[in-house]
Amino acid sequence: NGWWVYHPFDSRRSEEGWPDLVLARPPKMILVECKKQDGELSPAQAAVVALLRECGQEVYIWRPSDWPEVVKVLERP
Repeated sequence: NGWWVYHPFDSRRSEEGWPDLVLARPPKMILVECKKQDGELSPAQAAVVALLRECGQEVYIWRPSDWPEVVKVLERP
């Protein structure tokens, strides 16, 4: 759907808590933390998600069961 995607090569060298994906398709940018179905956010991840949302960013935490939402978000104009 035309999204440019960034994923850190090795998250061990990234800032703790930064989301797994940055997706950009003008005029929108979204950030995504990918979790397994029963995965929990670490305290650092929760803090960064809150910080980014306070800055007006669109941030998602997506699990396999969220697939219909993933499709809906990525297909919207």
